[in-house]
Amino acid sequence: MENVIGMIGVFLAVRFAGAVNSVAGGGSLISFPSLVAFGIPAIQANATNTAAIWPGSLSSALAYRRDIEPDRQLLLTLLFPSLIGGLLGAVVLVITPPELFNRVVPFLVLFATLLFASRDLIDRIVKRSGDAEHVSKLGRIWGFFFQLFVATYGGYFGAGIGILMLGSLSVMGLRDIHEMNGLKTLLGTLINLIAFFYFAARGLVVWPIAIVMGVGTIAGGFAGARYAKRVDQRLLRGLVVVVGLGVSAWLLLKG
Repeated sequence: MENVIGMIGVFLAVRFAGAVNSVAGGGSLISFPSLVAFGIPAIQANATNTAAIWPGSLSSALAYRRDIEPDRQLLLTLLFPSLIGGLLGAVVLVITPPELFNRVVPFLVLFATLLFASRDLIDRIVKRSGDAEHVSKLGRIWGFFFQLFVATYGGYFGAGIGILMLGSLSVMGLRDIHEMNGLKTLLGTLINLIAFFYFAARGLVVWPIAIVMGVGTIAGGFAGARYAKRVDQRLLRGLVVVVGLGVSAWLLLKG
């Protein structure tokens, strides 16, 4: 009976996370802790969360496909470090002793929360940076190595990689926010997808919960998209930040 109640709780949490993702982003700061609260070990919870979120991000990436057509060379530049980094991060997670990951994860949640809280600042920097768009050779070199870092972090934990990529693409010289979102979404999907394949091969995904989460995420994403214009995004983002800070404190005390 407790498992049934817990499963319902996870479903409701990830349904809310899916709605949050479709409106303001940051859903992993809700879905991952819900799995830990359900009693799943942190490493398996991370792998299961990755398995549940990539289908939704894939559908978003397909919606942006026209926005990333203008600079396929840049996409190819960032594609390789995304795949290598995503796999590397997943491998590092698997070989990390569970006790060490349990000690690290509160700080990862805190880091992701602070990144999410800085989203408005990054958006303002992007909007102030002008209309001219030029990605130099130096910018591509920077992008390659920073994307390798972002992807490695993404394969290891994942929350907040979209914000990191937006900041990096801005530094590289991109100005079209739709193209930036398209690149960010596609690359994030690939990072999660390759990490998911590795986690699945290593038997870390708790499939019954991953399926429930997938259904909840899709349902929440549909509802969020439907009511997005009626929701105050600033209030919702503030709620996510408060939840993230509370969860990081809870995980720190729990560990």
